[in-house]
Amino acid sequence: MSTLDTVFLGVAACALALFFLIGTVVLVFILKLVKSVKHVVIKAEEAIDSVEAATETIKNIGQNASGPLAAFKVIKNIVNLMNRRK
Repeated sequence: MSTLDTVFLGVAACALALFFLIGTVVLVFILKLVKSVKHVVIKAEEAIDSVEAATETIKNIGQNASGPLAAFKVIKNIVNLMNRRK
C-alpha cells in the first residue's frame, strides 16, 4: 500500500468516525425532542378530557335544571376538579 493510499484511508476513517459521532448526537437530541413532544401531547389530552367532562356536565345542567343554585354547584365542582389536577 502506498503512502497516498494510507493517507486516503486515514482521512476516510476519520470522516466515518466523525459521521457516526455527529449521527449519535443528533439521534440523542431527536429522542429527547420526541419525549418532550409526547409529554406535551399527554398534557393536551388531559386538558381535552377535562374540557369534555365540563361541557358534558354543563349540558346536563340544561336537562336537569333545578335552578340557578345547581349551576353554581357545577361550576364549583369544575373549579375543584381543576385545582385537584394541579
